[in-house]
Amino acid sequence: MDMKVAQAAQAYANAGKVSGPGMAARDNGGFADMLRQASADAVGSMKAGETATLQAATGKADLSEVVTAVSNAEATLQTVAALRDRVISAYQEIIRMPI
Repeated sequence: MDMKVAQAAQAYANAGKVSGPGMAARDNGGFADMLRQASADAVGSMKAGETATLQAATGKADLSEVVTAVSNAEATLQTVAALRDRVISAYQEIIRMPI
């Protein structure tokens, strides 16, 4: 019995040392930093769409550039809304868990 517990503890310790493609340690921050960067990218995409629309209104932009920028902004907005819905759903499931 003792041997199995020791082996399980060793396996657990080794699990944190797994390496391979895409498994490199990341020193650039945690989950909060990732969310901060994603939200900044989303806001940037939305601003680019607005800027392209304003340039089109003044006749300074090509129509294909405007359509591309607005499509990117729309896709970003849909992604953010879907992510928000998933986060709310996960929060509601956590709240329903019995303690």
